[in-house]
Amino acid sequence: MILALDTLKRALQRKGLRGICVSAFRHFVYRQEQLLWLERDLVTPPPPHQLRPSPPLRMARISADNAPAFARHFGDRVETMRELAQEGHIGLMWLDEDDDACAFVWASPGDYHDHHYYGCWFRVQPGEYFQFGGESIRRCWGTQISTDAQLTLWQEMAGRGYRKVVDVCESQNIPALRLHLRMGYREQGRIQHVHYLFGRWKLFHQSRYSGSRIEHLRNLSRPPQAATQD
Repeated sequence: MILALDTLKRALQRKGLRGICVSAFRHFVYRQEQLLWLERDLVTPPPPHQLRPSPPLRMARISADNAPAFARHFGDRVETMRELAQEGHIGLMWLDEDDDACAFVWASPGDYHDHHYYGCWFRVQPGEYFQFGGESIRRCWGTQISTDAQLTLWQEMAGRGYRKVVDVCESQNIPALRLHLRMGYREQGRIQHVHYLFGRWKLFHQSRYSGSRIEHLRNLSRPPQAATQD
């Protein structure tokens, strides 16, 4: 009881009563995610960057057998990685000297049903693939691995006959949106809405928009110099 009261007191000091009520409403009653659809071709090189060199890492293809490599840094997702490999998705990971996965990225060669997180379908057109799950550990933030991982996957998929990569990004994830700008993605003018109700149900719909939702971030796209996105 004392621990719970201390926790509540700290939360009140940090967020205030209104902030706590808003957080509780979003957690227990209703919240919404807006996912912006983005795309780019697989031929045009990305703009120059000033990212720091990555730590020494080696690339490997993710399989059901080597999924335990995620245990150290991404321990809660080992089974997810194994399932994605078994489902036929194409995953690449980068390992350190201890054979622990430090970065990864996934591609779905067709329509992708995200039953692990959002719970909805992401559908693509012929010649496109859906990219998802790109992430790295903290010590790799702001380094070349964020671009090298995507470039390696683009080359892989171009070799398989694909012409375009498509993905989605949460509208509030500013670092990820900056990365997309830095890599030369453009907006499709579509939003995938995910509605969460009472912590149990999810509803989905799409909408369209004109103009840009992210262009104003372009002058903020310089990568962070110190860690501050699996």
